[in-house]
Amino acid sequence: MTDELEFLTVAPVADLPPGERMVIEVGRHWIVIFNVNEAFYAIEDCCTHEEYPLSEGTLQGHAIECMKHNAQFDVRTGEVLAPPAFQPVRRYPIRVQDGNIEICVQR
Repeated sequence: MTDELEFLTVAPVADLPPGERMVIEVGRHWIVIFNVNEAFYAIEDCCTHEEYPLSEGTLQGHAIECMKHNAQFDVRTGEVLAPPAFQPVRRYPIRVQDGNIEICVQR
């Protein structure tokens, strides 16, 4: 068993300008990647309250609001910022390497 993280290249940085988001599928998981002021964050694209895509929500600063019932999550940590959700969303390690966005696929 190795302690090294395995990263997957998902897109060139140029494909995700500041203020935008991108949804990708890794295995059976849907992940939404955000560019907030040229910093990248990746969380599971599913509200923990009622399994609704967070990628369809409104992003203000680092808070994504679910369109279904207004639960809010911090895209940096996955933590809940406002109910009705109480469970955080899964966060994925992400980095920029050689001009590409990479996300950790091992967790």
